[in-house]
Amino acid sequence: MEDKIISRICTALGEEELEVAKKIVAIEYPHQLLRPTIRNYSEYQSMKIFARDGFIDRYSGKRLVFPPVFRLLSKVMLEVFPFQKNWKMSECHIAYYQLFPTVDHIIPVARGGEDEYRNWVTTSMLRNSAKSNWLLEELGWELYPPGEMKEWDGLIYWFMKYAENHPEILTVPYIYKWHKAIIRTIEI
Repeated sequence: MEDKIISRICTALGEEELEVAKKIVAIEYPHQLLRPTIRNYSEYQSMKIFARDGFIDRYSGKRLVFPPVFRLLSKVMLEVFPFQKNWKMSECHIAYYQLFPTVDHIIPVARGGEDEYRNWVTTSMLRNSAKSNWLLEELGWELYPPGEMKEWDGLIYWFMKYAENHPEILTVPYIYKWHKAIIRTIEI
């Protein structure tokens, strides 16, 4: 459909009808201003979404993993599971992008979506990056149903057991904040 609009615009321009071309753009394919957005969610807010969605990537249906599990793996075996503090992709293990959950807006705030719980879903960093400010229908994506924590918990229970047996891992501030968020969110 959009290709036909662009074709008509080009036809009008080719016929030296600039005003007709402008009118087609203005009416049929207007420029949409995007609102700049920078969102930061606390570990607690994120944890509520991840738990609600059962650690399922709502755009692919794939399982995701509780965030501090990755940092724990990097802390314990950095040489084979690297992490770089600025998330430089060439220096981080690919799992950080494929399996690390993030919060995304189903309808991007930049496109008029609300920054609220009902518009938030769990997705991987990779899918969040690919989606950017696109609508699901523009990408040909669908919204998968949430998972069940009793079927897949994102390795939360493994993490909690490991932290119980290795309390020194909780001296890492990032890991500690997530540990605190999980205790606030889910009964262990």
